[in-house]
Amino acid sequence: MPIIAAAVSLVLLQSAGEKLAAAEQDRLDACVSRIESEPEEAYEDGLAWTFEGNRPGARQCTALALIALGHIEEGASRLVSLANAADGGTLEQRAAYLSQAGNAFIEAGAADDALAAFDGALKIAPDAPELLVDRASAHFLLANYDKAIADLDDALSRMPDMGDAYQLRGQAWLAKGEPDKAMADVTAAMAADPENIDVLVLRGQVREAQRIEAESGGPLERISGN
Repeated sequence: MPIIAAAVSLVLLQSAGEKLAAAEQDRLDACVSRIESEPEEAYEDGLAWTFEGNRPGARQCTALALIALGHIEEGASRLVSLANAADGGTLEQRAAYLSQAGNAFIEAGAADDALAAFDGALKIAPDAPELLVDRASAHFLLANYDKAIADLDDALSRMPDMGDAYQLRGQAWLAKGEPDKAMADVTAAMAADPENIDVLVLRGQVREAQRIEAESGGPLERISGN
């Protein structure tokens, strides 16, 4: 094939590929939007889409719909499989699948599976502060408080105004029997998000811990030996 003709063919293929990707993204966006109000219908849409060609967007749609329908671990496992599939998409997409899976595992209380998913996502996107906070939540559930704090330190060094990171680090300090350090993080969390009810609850818990510590005349015993 002449060079000019080959170049034209390549441009046409790229254009067709871009149109297909845009169409699939639109269909995925529609499916995700429908999950919020009609998860069963969204799941059926995803199945129909899967039968048309088993595209990654279709598998992501059905996995997210399963999570919304209460089949959380099954949906999360499907997202992990999609992240590891040969046709799983870009590295950014694969990291997103693993992040979604990890958060679903957290919801299901499967902290070990969540940690594995977040570890995988961070191998792809090691500088993403949101993923560091996600992994810290898994460490926290596993009572790995020092590891949770280390991830949160890293996340806050990259994005200092993350209220949820301060909140979680405050919870970790409290769990370690360090209420004064916990209160410093509660104060920072309130500055970032002053109307967060969960932070206000945490502040009450920390104040109670400080009161008990003051009455006992010494530091609280650490909950974990980490």
